[in-house]
Amino acid sequence: MSIKSILIANRGEIAVRIAKTCKTMGIETWGIKTSTEPKAHYLTHVDKIYDLSDEYPEILVFLDVEKLMDIIKETKVDAVHPGYGFLAENAYFAQRCISEGVTFIGPSPDVIHKMGNKTVARQIATKHKIPLATGTTHSIRDAEEAKKVSDKIGYPVIIKAASGGGGRGMRIIHKPEQLAQMFRLATNEAEKAFNDSSVFIEKYIQNPKHIEFQIMGDAHGNVIHLGERECSIQRKHQKLIEEAPSPALSPELREEMGNTAVKIAKVVDYTSAGTVEFLLDENNNYYFMEMNTRIQVEHPVTEMITGLDLIELQIRVAQGEKLPLKQKDVKLNGWAIECRVNAEDVQAGFSPYLGTIEKMVLPSGENIRVDSGVVEGDSISPNFDSMIAKLIIWGEDRQTAIKETKKALNKLWIKGLKTTVPFFKTVLNNESFKCGTFTTSFIETELESMHESNEDEEVLAAWFATLQYIIEREKEAQKQVDFEQGKNINPWVLNKRLKSF
Repeated sequence: MSIKSILIANRGEIAVRIAKTCKTMGIETWGIKTSTEPKAHYLTHVDKIYDLSDEYPEILVFLDVEKLMDIIKETKVDAVHPGYGFLAENAYFAQRCISEGVTFIGPSPDVIHKMGNKTVARQIATKHKIPLATGTTHSIRDAEEAKKVSDKIGYPVIIKAASGGGGRGMRIIHKPEQLAQMFRLATNEAEKAFNDSSVFIEKYIQNPKHIEFQIMGDAHGNVIHLGERECSIQRKHQKLIEEAPSPALSPELREEMGNTAVKIAKVVDYTSAGTVEFLLDENNNYYFMEMNTRIQVEHPVTEMITGLDLIELQIRVAQGEKLPLKQKDVKLNGWAIECRVNAEDVQAGFSPYLGTIEKMVLPSGENIRVDSGVVEGDSISPNFDSMIAKLIIWGEDRQTAIKETKKALNKLWIKGLKTTVPFFKTVLNNESFKCGTFTTSFIETELESMHESNEDEEVLAAWFATLQYIIEREKEAQKQVDFEQGKNINPWVLNKRLKSF
C-alpha cells in the first residue's frame, strides 16, 4: 500500500516539518486554513488547502474529530498525520480514521489507549517487570484514599493526571496537610485540560534526570530504539532544552535502558514512532514514567545524531514497510542540542508573552537547523502555543555542541516579543549544565548562582524575578482556591544529518 496523499491534522512548525518530508517523498499534502490563522506560514508548505476560514471560525477544528472526518472524506486523502498535541494521542480519532479506510500515521487505537492512560501503562509495566516508582496502578477515588496511599508510600509523593501530559494535573505533596487541597487542584486541572479528572499517586523521586528513548516499530514485529534524549531542563514540568545523547548514561546503562524501552513497546505490539520516558535517580536507578505514542517536539536532536528522518520512517511503517535497519545498525554520531525558543516572559515565571514578531533573524550554516512555523509579522496569540522556533545544533562532541549553540544563539534576534533566548544563553554558561550533572530541579537549585558574563540587565533581572517566583510558587499553590473557580486556567490549546530542514 502506497500513500499518495496526507492530511496534516495540525498547524505550526510540525505541519511545516511533515510537509517537507512529504515533498521529498513525492506525497501530496493538505493543510487546513482557519479564520484564526488565514495567512499562517505552514499553509505555504502544503500542496493543497482546505479552507475553513469562513464556514468554520472556531480554532478547535484540530480537536474536532467529526469535522476532521468530514474533511478527510471530501479531500479523499490516503492518510492522516496528526503531528503532536491536539488529537495525536486520541484513540477515538485513530479508530475513526481506520473505520473510514484512511491510514492513521501512528500506533493502533488499542496501543494509544493502553499507553495513553498512565494507570493502564503502569499496570502493563508492573506485569512485565518494568522498573517503576512505588505508587498506584489504579485511579484514586478521593482525597481520603489519596491520604491513605500517600501515608503508606511515604512523603514526598506526586499526584499525576492519568490522561494527557505537559505538566497539567500534577502536584507534589511534601506533607499530609497539603494533600486534600492539592488533590482538588490536580483533579480539577486534569478535568479542564483532558476532560478526565482521574489521577494516580506515586513516590516523588527527588532531583532525578528525565531521560527518554526514541523507539520505532513496524507492523512486522520489529522494534528498535534510536538512543536517548536528555530532557531535564524544564519549567513547570515542560521541557526547554533537550539534547542527544545524555551526558548521564554510560554505554552499558544506555543499552540496558534502551532494551527496557524496546521491551515495553514490544509488549503492546507498538508500531510507528514513540517515546518511552524514564526518571533516573542519583544512583542510576531508572523508573518507567510514561510512553508518548506520537512524534515528539524534540525529535530533531535524534535525527541529527542518527541521520534518520523520523517522519519518513513513520510514513513508511504506515505503508506496511519493514524498518530498513536493525538495532545493530543504529549508530549515534556526535551530539545535538535543541533550544525551544518560546515567546515567554521569564520574569513572570515563563508565562506566555503575546504580541507580534516585528523582526526575526535566525541563524544558518553547517550543522545548524531551525524548525519554525512563523515568520516576521506573525502574532503570538492565546489561541495556540508560544513556540516561535526550535534551534537545533550538531557538534562532534558535547563541548563542541554547547560552543556552537552559544554562537547560534548570539545570531538569533527577535524584536517585538520577550523570548527564552536569554534563558538559554545563561544555562549554557552554567557549570552544572556544562558538566552534565544537572537534574529536573535545575531551575530551582541553580538560579541563585547563575550569572551572565556580559551582565545583561534584562537577563539578570529575569533570573532574580524567576527565582522569587519559584520560591513563592509552593506557597501560592496552597492558596490557589481561585483555580477551582476557573481563574488560573492555562490559555494554550496545545501545550545522514538533515541539512534540508
